[in-house]
Amino acid sequence: KRQLRKREIYSLELLEVDGQSVLFRVVCQAGTYIRKLCHDLGEAIGCGAHMRELRRTRTGPFAEDTACSLYDLVDAFSFWKEQDDLEPLLRILRPMEDALTLLPKIYIRDSAIDAICHGADLAIPGVLRLEVPLKCEEMAAIFSQKSEAVALGKVLMSSEEILEKDHGLVCKTQRVLMSEGTYPRSWRTRSQEG
Repeated sequence: KRQLRKREIYSLELLEVDGQSVLFRVVCQAGTYIRKLCHDLGEAIGCGAHMRELRRTRTGPFAEDTACSLYDLVDAFSFWKEQDDLEPLLRILRPMEDALTLLPKIYIRDSAIDAICHGADLAIPGVLRLEVPLKCEEMAAIFSQKSEAVALGKVLMSSEEILEKDHGLVCKTQRVLMSEGTYPRSWRTRSQEG
C-alpha cells in the first residue's frame, strides 16, 4: 500500500553529468525513498528519470569512512579464534551505545536497572536526568549513570510532566539491551513481599 510521506531533503548536490546519467549526493531525512526522489525529479523536469544505483555513505551516526569490509571482519574474527588475538576485532567493533546517539536519553538510578532488565517499565523515581526534552510517544534510550545502554522504551509523558510529578510511568520498556543481573537486584516481587 502506497502512502504519501513527506520527507525533508537537506541538500542535493550535482556531482557529474554524463549524457543522460546524473550523479548526485543527497542528504535527507530518515525514511526518504531515493528511488522516488529520482522519479519525482524527472517528473518536475519533464523528462522522466529512474535510479540505476544507490550508495549510502552515511546512515544515522555511521559513516562509510569508519566502516570495515566483511573481509576485514572475517580476518579479525579468525585472529581471535585461531590465535586468541582480540586486538584486530576490538579495532573494528563499536559499542552498542554508538547506535543510540541520535535517540533522546533517559539516565536512571542504579537501583532501577535490574528491574528494567527484567522488563519493568520506568517510573519517575528511577529517573536521574534527561539529556534533552522528551515528547510523548517517541522512542528513547535508557542509560545507566555510567552511560551504558540498558533498554529502549516508548515515552509516556513529557519532560515537563516528569519534572512536575513524583510518581507515574515515564517510559514503557520496548527492548531490553542489558543482561539481567548485570546490576544488583534491589526490587521485590509481590510473592517476596508477603
